Amino acid sequence: MSRKTSTRLCAAIAVILGLLSTLAATGGLAANAASQNPHPNYLLNIIGVDNGKTADMTDSQRRTIFVDLHGRSKIELVEGDFHVLDGNATKGSPAVFALPDPDVDGDGILDGTYTVAVRPLGTPGGKVTISTCAQLLDGTIEDALSGRNRRSVIDPDAYCTLEEYEVRLERKRGKSDWGDVTEELLSIAFEVNIYDADGTLIGTDIVQIPLFDDRLEGEFWEYDNDGMRLIQVRFTLTS
Repeated sequence: MSRKTSTRLCAAIAVILGLLSTLAATGGLAANAASQNPHPNYLLNIIGVDNGKTADMTDSQRRTIFVDLHGRSKIELVEGDFHVLDGNATKGSPAVFALPDPDVDGDGILDGTYTVAVRPLGTPGGKVTISTCAQLLDGTIEDALSGRNRRSVIDPDAYCTLEEYEVRLERKRGKSDWGDVTEELLSIAFEVNIYDADGTLIGTDIVQIPLFDDRLEGEFWEYDNDGMRLIQVRFTLTS
């Protein structure tokens, strides 16, 4: 074998080894492409109905939650893999939905390990407001609340996120697009007063607390429905 042929062969082997190393690190070309174009890892349907449900809806394979077509329904949130623990949120009965902790390292900031998007579907004309709510265990924050955080209508012991952090959807005619609501559905925004050393109010600040933080308890989505027949909630892993 000539020196030139040997050099070319070594170069080709190096390229192949480099490609194999890249594939091993990324999980292959298909996985790398998927990371550039993430697909839904879990799709939840929330359906508004005129008549409340009475059947048992605790099937863990369920991906549907029923809510009242008009009025407020409660969707309790617990930590776990994505799945519906109880799909009935009608007639005052709370549904239960499990989703992963969005702040695993506990630093008070969303980790960004998954995103949440929503879109309204069904008959045009319906509207819904979704508020993330919970009981606030941190007395220091509770005592400093400015007053803009309202108490939940369906759970007076809980505070709900600020109005500008609520999810507001309206079903209009035509194609319905996805909207990112990661921040709104995975954390609660509180407005607190800020005082100087003399106790004089000098302003306010926003404190955002992720779901399942030690400062919160009994997290839930307050689903205020005004004729919305169907929304889809898409959870997509980012890593």
